[in-house]
Formats: sequence, C-alpha cells, structure tokens
Amino acid sequence: MDIVSQHRSFGGVQAVYSHPSNTCGCEMRFAAYLPPQAADRDVPVLWYLSGGAEGFDAAVARAGFQEHAARRGLAVIFPDVAPRGDSVARCGTAADDLGAGAGFYVNATRDPWRPNYRMYDYILHELRGLVLDHLPLEDRHGITGHAAGGHGALTLALRNSEMFESVTALAPVANPTSSEWGRRQLSTLLGSDETTWSVHDATLLLDELGWKGDILVDQGGDDAFLDLLRPQALAATMARRRQPGQVRIQKGYDHSFYFVNTFAGDHVQWHAERLN
Repeated sequence: MDIVSQHRSFGGVQAVYSHPSNTCGCEMRFAAYLPPQAADRDVPVLWYLSGGAEGFDAAVARAGFQEHAARRGLAVIFPDVAPRGDSVARCGTAADDLGAGAGFYVNATRDPWRPNYRMYDYILHELRGLVLDHLPLEDRHGITGHAAGGHGALTLALRNSEMFESVTALAPVANPTSSEWGRRQLSTLLGSDETTWSVHDATLLLDELGWKGDILVDQGGDDAFLDLLRPQALAATMARRRQPGQVRIQKGYDHSFYFVNTFAGDHVQWHAERLN
C-alpha cells in the first residue's frame, strides 16, 4: 500500500491509498478514515460503498462520516466503485448512465469487463485482507452505502452474514431485477441469463436468506429515482418475513449528498452500537 494523500480530520487521519490488485488486474485506490482512538488500539470497521455516479473521493469529501466516526471510535473504509486505468474496459461514456465507474459490486462474467470488473471479490476478500493486515483494525465489520453502494452493502452482507455484524443503506437500489436501470446494469455485466441476477438483488436475497440482526434503510421521499430504487419492495419483504429493522422514508429529501450527510450520524451510531 502506498499513501497517496493524508489529512488530519476530527482528531483522526483521512488517507487515500493505492495498491496493485490481483483481483481486478490493475492499480486500485481506496480511502480510509482512522479515528483518534486508532492511535491507541485497534478499532472496528465500517465499510462505506459509494454510488455508481461518483468515486470514493466524493463520499470522502461530502458524505460527512468522519466526525461521527471519530466520536464513535470507528474506522471507515471507502473502496472505489470500479477498476480504473487505460487498460480497463469502460462500461460507458461520461454521458452514459452506466458510466465508467459501473462496477455495481458484482463479479462481471461478460467480456470485455470480466477480467477487471470483480468488485464483489475485491471488497469481500482482497481489500478486506489488505486493510486488516496494514491498518489498526479489529476484525469486526459493518457495511453501508448509498444508491448502487447501498445495493452493494445489502447484497454483500446478506450473502456473507458471517463476515458482517451490521448493515444499513441510504437510498439503495433495493430491487434491481425489477427496475429498468438495475436490469441494464446486471445484463451488461452478467449477461442475459436472469437466473444469475437474483444473488445481486437485496429484496430477493432477504426473502431467501433473511438477516441475523436488524436492518436500517433511509430513503428520501423526494428522490427522483424512487421508481428505479424500489424501496417499497424491500419494505414489503421485511414485513412479510417479520424481519427486524426499519425502512424510513424521509419527507422532502432527495438523492443527493445533502440527504446522505443529514443521516450519516444515525447510520454511524447504528453500526457503533452493534460493533462496540
């Protein structure tokens, strides 16, 4: 791991690292916030997965997690949303709603994306092992994310409940197999065989597997993408399964970082109570 940048933040350190990735076949970057408590002891980890429209750097600067993490004694790891570089195939152009960062937290099975777009394995195994080896972290993990990152947080946690103690999401893509945008992401990266899509749909996974604890989801009531996100499908499944948790529709809030920043403290507290 090489340090790209490092800044003091709320008594802790916000850093960006780069490293060669065997999983993604290219150089990868990620950010890590270490709270002041990490100077004296190992601390639990909260993973924040960014949405597909921006890289991790936007969340680091605008999501507002550092102050709350410093108060609660949590580290926050911000992976990138997709592999990058001149040798990496792009899923679209800047004007395309798939975009160059459309990893969607899956292991792609279609060429030309298959060799590099392996964000599921990268986060779950390679990056997890890397940060535990090199940073003062406990092997206790919570996971959250926004939009496509919320989809990633829910699906990674539901499929790997032994690896995460807590899960939340902010405006997640909750039922991608039933939304036009989600189906486009899945078909681009995984192909047309829809039987391979269900393991990347939080609503279907929750119905099949459940979750060992409780779940918190916040959704802006004035989000322009509500029809694509489908929080109602996830809420209905939680109710039918009697799954402990909350899906909170926040009146007047949209899909922006103003929404994320407003509720970041609630989510950090939720994870801190379950990790500490």
